[in-house]
Amino acid sequence: MNKVTHAKFGMGASPLRKEDNAFITGKGHYTDDKTAIDVLYGYVLRSPAAHAKFKIQDTSEALALPGVHAVLTADDISHLKPLTNIVPIKQPDGSMNATRDIPILCTDTLRHVGDAICFIVADSVAIAKDAAELIELDFDILPASIDTEETLNPDAVLVYEDGDKNLAFTHFMGDREATEGAFAKADHVTELKLINNRLISNYMETRAVHAKWDGDANRFDVTVGSQGVFGQRRVLASVMGLKGEQIHVMTPDVGGGFGTKVFVYREYPLCMVAAKLLGRPVKWTSDRNEHFVSDAHGRDNVVTAKMAMDKNGKFLAIDIDLIAAMGAYLHAYGPFIPYLGITMTTGLYDIPVMAASTRGSYTHTVPTDAYRGAGRPEAAYVIERLVDQCARDMNLSPDEIRRRNLIKPEQLPYTTVAGRMYDTGEYEEHMKQCMQNADWDGFRTRNELAKEQGKIRGIGMSTYIEACAFAGSEPAFLELKKDGSFDLKIGTQSNGQGHATAYAQLAADKLGINYDKIDVRQGDTDELENGGGTGGSRSIPLGGVSVVQASEQLAEKIKNIAAEELEASAADIELENGEARIIGTDRVISFADIAKAAETENDLKGEGEFKQAEATYPNGTHICEVEIGPDTGISEIVKYTVVDDFGVTVNPTLLAGQVHGGIVQSIGQCMNENVVYDDEGQLLTASFMDYGVPRADNVPSFDFSTRNVPSTTNALGIKGAGEAGTIGATPAVMNAIVDALYRAYHINHIDMPVTPAKLWSTINNAD
Repeated sequence: MNKVTHAKFGMGASPLRKEDNAFITGKGHYTDDKTAIDVLYGYVLRSPAAHAKFKIQDTSEALALPGVHAVLTADDISHLKPLTNIVPIKQPDGSMNATRDIPILCTDTLRHVGDAICFIVADSVAIAKDAAELIELDFDILPASIDTEETLNPDAVLVYEDGDKNLAFTHFMGDREATEGAFAKADHVTELKLINNRLISNYMETRAVHAKWDGDANRFDVTVGSQGVFGQRRVLASVMGLKGEQIHVMTPDVGGGFGTKVFVYREYPLCMVAAKLLGRPVKWTSDRNEHFVSDAHGRDNVVTAKMAMDKNGKFLAIDIDLIAAMGAYLHAYGPFIPYLGITMTTGLYDIPVMAASTRGSYTHTVPTDAYRGAGRPEAAYVIERLVDQCARDMNLSPDEIRRRNLIKPEQLPYTTVAGRMYDTGEYEEHMKQCMQNADWDGFRTRNELAKEQGKIRGIGMSTYIEACAFAGSEPAFLELKKDGSFDLKIGTQSNGQGHATAYAQLAADKLGINYDKIDVRQGDTDELENGGGTGGSRSIPLGGVSVVQASEQLAEKIKNIAAEELEASAADIELENGEARIIGTDRVISFADIAKAAETENDLKGEGEFKQAEATYPNGTHICEVEIGPDTGISEIVKYTVVDDFGVTVNPTLLAGQVHGGIVQSIGQCMNENVVYDDEGQLLTASFMDYGVPRADNVPSFDFSTRNVPSTTNALGIKGAGEAGTIGATPAVMNAIVDALYRAYHINHIDMPVTPAKLWSTINNAD
């Protein structure tokens, strides 16, 4: 019998977050906290125009300013490679899309406001900014292409002069002939055009980097806020023309990532070049305005979606035409994001035929890339808004049309027409449970009360699914130290999710020790050979399983050593409270003494690597209820209910936090957030004065519960949860708003964000 008794840290327990004490007492350590006595500060001179030819006439006056150490132009860094698109897309003709790389510094053409002109290094940021004012530049301002859709028109201004149009790539998925046949036979076709507005991630901690050149070791030390140090090292090595071992990357605490901190940005190699050139550490920290004009943006799609149905509202085929703005350059994963979304186009529905065409468009704007959910929120928004419109067209309720089309449990595992293999789930059941929890049937009464108060009310749902924790692995390494505590090393990177707590509780459960005795170590390329980083809700489904495997392996080694020392059988040893005990006796040995008794270092180490062959598929139902004041356009979310299927819950408190945070980001997109450029490409929403993020009074309390069906592709049955709130919430909120507008005014469409001004105008312009 192998016994471990420490269930309070096991699967499903909710120990408090171990990292929070440092954060709430100001003891966190972020990239901008790193400094040195001789540190210098970098500043990027950025383009004030969206499209311009430019020439640097003179930098001598800037260089002569006291405290200025370097002014780097494109000529000074010609040995650096550009930042390239990592995942090209296969086009209908079989070719891979051409790439438009991001130059570290521009040579003669600027393609968006915020494009990089030169890099100034000085004793302070203030001095560097003063120096930037002294650089003589010639500008030839040119017209710009801004609109996601209009930039593809034949007469649009070209983002690249050597291109015949602003088409970045094309992609097709599905069967066009079969789709056209299904539409020809359909009793009804519903069509809807949607704009998925451009967003800026606005994490609490803006980006920063600290670079130092170590001549003796012939390598760089780079500290940077990221979502994975190994990905940073790989790209930096490529840009710098170095071997990976010549770059030591460290990531300390990170104040939010949301996909946007996965990437390497220009400032990182610039600081490295300057540090080596000047022989002193160089640091750069973004201000909030720079974040708006330099960090990858999210979303920005225009979609026309059509659904073919029979007379009973059964879905026969779906047709999608998607235009995705890429911005001025192809960012790291830019074209892959809409492609990934298309693979989830059919949602939870049994749709037998699909045709999905995607075009990427170049615009004179900041490039787009992954933002929380990375294509899956966009896909859920399309299918769930379309399904609600189908219900109205067929005179069916939102739940009834879903009930007729949801994939049934007996159809699982189910392979969609886009090639996704859903393994488990009870989709109609979580919809029913969510409706019950939300008191769906009582809405009519609440709506009548709202009318009496001069308000209009709406209720909307979304039944969503996402793909995450994609095929791959994330090894974990555990070691018992001489004092009886443990080091756990893993290549993911916490951005606030609570990895130190979740990983530690999984290990503690197997080792019979308090989770405070486990030091979770991430963010250092010197401590591991490799790691996959954090993104796509992969950390706990992949890394967590590896942690369990490493813990089980080390627990067995500890028992074997204890058995030798206590002269017993390993099968009779239990681990509890940092000791190994012969079951049923008072004969014990501490973990510290076990560490001293080990014959080799390997006896104190455990390693686990769970390799997953298929993605996992979290799913669920969101129901949102809103109330709108017609005279003001002010909307309020009065009730929000979620029932999710995450397979298995590791830590309910951490899980709820992830879901709540994701929903809030979606509420932001629906009601507040919107990137706005004018016709000349000037960013009109370049600060919090103009870009609305959700605040406390925009956010309701949440009724959150789970109805889990374990995954069969994950060893612990976990499906992942980091992005799910964002994926399910956007269509639920918008369906509720449209429901209110339709009930009162027969308005069946409005695009995000539904600000009070837009709602008021829409209501007052209703026919």
